[in-house]
Amino acid sequence: MTRSKSIVSPDRRPTDRELQWMAHIDRHGPQSSAFLFELTRDTHRCKDTALRDMKSLREAEYFRYPKQQDQIAKANFNPHVYDLTAKGFEYLSYHRPLERRTRPTGHWWHSLWVSSVSSAIEISGTKAGLGYVPATRILGIKDAPMAIPLRRGKLIPDQLFAIKYADGYRAFALEVDRGTEPVRSQAARKSLARSVSQYREVLEERLHQSHYGLQSNLLVLWSFMSLARQRQFEKLTADSPSFISTLIPSPFPRAALVKQGATLVSRI
Repeated sequence: MTRSKSIVSPDRRPTDRELQWMAHIDRHGPQSSAFLFELTRDTHRCKDTALRDMKSLREAEYFRYPKQQDQIAKANFNPHVYDLTAKGFEYLSYHRPLERRTRPTGHWWHSLWVSSVSSAIEISGTKAGLGYVPATRILGIKDAPMAIPLRRGKLIPDQLFAIKYADGYRAFALEVDRGTEPVRSQAARKSLARSVSQYREVLEERLHQSHYGLQSNLLVLWSFMSLARQRQFEKLTADSPSFISTLIPSPFPRAALVKQGATLVSRI
């Protein structure tokens, strides 16, 4: 049996649409093929063509296929998740400044969920006519790092962005809760209650304004994978309108999250 010939020619170069995909991955982190298709759906409506083009970019070594996604049950029935290779980052850098210093870090699955939520908000917000301001532009105001110094330690949001509404800007710190930490802990370890306390310090002392140079107020958006956890969070933050929450659709980030993002940005 002979192997089929690669569909990629040695001089394969990404198209303008594919550069949009690459820039979106650079900004947010690993992306589901469903999200990438949704990103350019208004101008390219054929999903099969989009999936073939993503496969082509992978074979041309601009995209890579993170193996962690194969660990979930029935992985073949879920949309593929793609990230950029070193070649992809290098090629993109010739066309626009890279933003990858603000991509989520740490455990791969956590990073995927963070990138999925922020991606869904940008896609849905843009379709609704709202402006999305990425972390790179916010941090560039004062050339500040993502980490906010506190009285004890520091706070690093999972992601940072702003949305331009008709009446002005609103800035957001994003946190994604996968239920891996306790709600409260007597030990010196991270917990939901401790994170809320740290954000209270930021909000009360307006550290987001002094550190990032923001003029707008900050809303803290917590995304949960469990309704029970979301309700516990709402009890912790019932006295503050600066904390808002949303429930991530189960079992895997799909276009449903984009629709939820549209609902979220329209009601804030």
